[in-house]
Amino acid sequence: MSSRKKAVTKRRRLEVDDVLVVKKSKLRTAISGTVVGNFMEWFDFGIYGYLAVTLTAVFTSDAPGGLGLLLTLLGFAISFLVRPLGGFILGPLGDRIGRQRVLFLTMTMMAIATALIGLLPTSEAIGLWAIVPLYFLKMVQGFSTGGEYAGATTYVSEFSPDRSRGYWSSFLDVGSYVGFAAGASTVAITTWIVEGISGAGAMVDYGWRIPFLVAIPLGAVAIWFRMKIPETPAFEAEEKDARPEDGSDPLGRLGIIGIFRHHWRVILIGIALVSATNTAGYALTSYMPTYLETEVGVSNLMAAIATVPVLIVMSACLPLIGKLSDKIGRKPVYGIAVVSTIVLMIPAFTVMQIGQEWAVMLALAMVAIPVAFYVAISASALPALFPTASRFGAMAIAYNLAVSLFGGTTPLFSQALIDLTGNTYMPAFYIMFFAALGGIAMLSMKETAKRPLLGSFPTVETKAEAKELVAEQDENELLDTSTMPLEIIVPAVAEMENERRDADPEADPSGKKPEPV
Repeated sequence: MSSRKKAVTKRRRLEVDDVLVVKKSKLRTAISGTVVGNFMEWFDFGIYGYLAVTLTAVFTSDAPGGLGLLLTLLGFAISFLVRPLGGFILGPLGDRIGRQRVLFLTMTMMAIATALIGLLPTSEAIGLWAIVPLYFLKMVQGFSTGGEYAGATTYVSEFSPDRSRGYWSSFLDVGSYVGFAAGASTVAITTWIVEGISGAGAMVDYGWRIPFLVAIPLGAVAIWFRMKIPETPAFEAEEKDARPEDGSDPLGRLGIIGIFRHHWRVILIGIALVSATNTAGYALTSYMPTYLETEVGVSNLMAAIATVPVLIVMSACLPLIGKLSDKIGRKPVYGIAVVSTIVLMIPAFTVMQIGQEWAVMLALAMVAIPVAFYVAISASALPALFPTASRFGAMAIAYNLAVSLFGGTTPLFSQALIDLTGNTYMPAFYIMFFAALGGIAMLSMKETAKRPLLGSFPTVETKAEAKELVAEQDENELLDTSTMPLEIIVPAVAEMENERRDADPEADPSGKKPEPV
């Protein structure tokens, strides 16, 4: 009776052809095409945040007391509560059909929904029912953004070279905050023009529509850019890898259940870091205009103008902080963000209460310092926590659960806490609490700076760098080839010998076909 040994799986060494070489010209094209999507996403956040008080008069004028403002802020929160659904669907879809296709879809949905808000009927026309279509379009936006940021961060991190991933990935959030500043500027300019032409009530009458309708040409440009970006080299390389898809391999392509089963610890770390980042970030951007108007007493125009220069300066600093993280690591930068949040938040809200323009600007700058250190490394640190085959899906789950539960609800919870306690410092305490949780998570995460993405081959900028990396692979402490798709299937020796004899019977001196081994 013959016995045939099974093939065995062995690991080969890393070769030059394995290393992903991404030229700067292609890298710039890919990142610019991704940044426009985040610009559009935050352009809408800026519009909605800075028009929150105006939209209260437009859509909830029939609501009693202060309920109208809470209903308007609830619309902001609803868009975030839908985000996990978008993440659960669009994230795994991006792991299966590609990052670029899903990013094109999310951009299209977002641009259309934003433009349609500018065409909605008001409460003056249909009463409090006016809030219903607004909520629906905010849900569409939330669903699309459930795949947008997770996909965009996955995309830029996979396109960026390992040694400079922090620098290149930081440009994604430059687009985010420039987009928010653009939204705030659009509101401020629109307010100044329409009130100068039609009087103080012009923004409620018709002016509020203009910033949303501006999304039509901006969205068309953004969609065109999304059509031009290529698929990431890491995804294309992973597609060639024959890892099992039965949920048994942590580095393989997983569904939602498999992601939670294999990566739940890392998901919790991601949720804590995202919560710390976004409670501070959305307080600075989406909630601060409302806080300045209702609690500090500044005008709508001043609330819109004050944040713009702070966001622009902060955005300019993000690539510098990203480059710093490439040198000292992501964990130390997260540490700076956590400590500065706890130290600066109470003083910032104290200075803000002065109410004068210089005080408001200074206070916003103090809040922006920890936000800058958080967001500068988000696109490089968070996707690197997960393997390439399931990165989009896992990132979408971790990011959207955190943002929907704690980040996007920051305006609603902050205002509700103030209304409940009468303490105008409650937003600061809220932000500091999540910073402490983020600090604990930071201590638990693995350092990913200068290292290849989990489950991917190294990414470099030149062929010479690839050759150097391969030559030094045994001594390079930053190179862990055990997570790379380097497995090869090698038949057992007896199996190979049988195949040789079957193919050439004359090889045996007797001239007879030998029996199998």
